[in-house]
Amino acid sequence: MKKTIEKIKEVTQMNIFETVKAAVTLRQAADYYGLKINRSGMVCCPFHDDRHPSLKLNEDYFYCFGCGATGDVVDFTARLLGLSAYEAAQRLAADFGLDTSRPSVVTQVRKPRPRVNQLKQDELLCMNVLSGYLHLLEDWKERYAPEAPEGELDERFVEACHKLEYVEYLNDLLLTSDQEERADTVKKLLTGGTIAKMQARLDEQKKEVRCHVREQEIA
Repeated sequence: MKKTIEKIKEVTQMNIFETVKAAVTLRQAADYYGLKINRSGMVCCPFHDDRHPSLKLNEDYFYCFGCGATGDVVDFTARLLGLSAYEAAQRLAADFGLDTSRPSVVTQVRKPRPRVNQLKQDELLCMNVLSGYLHLLEDWKERYAPEAPEGELDERFVEACHKLEYVEYLNDLLLTSDQEERADTVKKLLTGGTIAKMQARLDEQKKEVRCHVREQEIA
C-alpha cells in the first residue's frame, strides 16, 4: 500500500512538472513575478548584484552571463522565490491557473524532443558567448590601438589582434553552416573549454567595469 501511494505521488509530481514547463515560458514567469524584460529578452539577474541586464531568457532555459545561473522555468521560480522545485511547480500552476491532474497536449507533443532541445540550448549558449566576446574584441581593437607606431601595445589590443579573426570565423560558422556542422562545432567548443574561457574573459571584463563605476561614484 505504501509503495502504491509513493508511486501515485511520483506520477503526480511528474505531471505537474511536465504541465508547467509546457504551458509557462520563462518570459511569462519573469514578467509575472515583476522582472523588467528588455527587447532582447534580457533582465537584471535577481541571483546576484546585477546593475545591467546579464540574464538571458530563452524559450526553454535561462542563463546568466554574470553569475552562471541556469535552468528551466521551475528552477528559475524556485530560486527567485526560495522554494523547492516541487513547491515552485505548484506555485506556477496556481498562479497561471493550470490543471495539473494530467499532462497537457503540448507536453505530449514536446516529450520526444529533449535531445533536440538540448542541442538548441547548447547552440544558443555558444552563439551568445561568441557574440559577446566578438563585440568585446572589436571594441578593444579600436579603443586601445596605439596612437603611434612605436607606442607601447596594450594587452587588450594584442588579444583582439590575435583572436578577432578566429572568433569571427566561429561566429560565422554557427550562423551559416548546416545543422550537422553546427552540432559538431558546438560540441568541440563546449568540450574543449573554448566557450568556458571566453565566458570567463567576459566575466572578468564585467567585474572591471563594475569596479571602475564604483570608483567613479566614490570619487
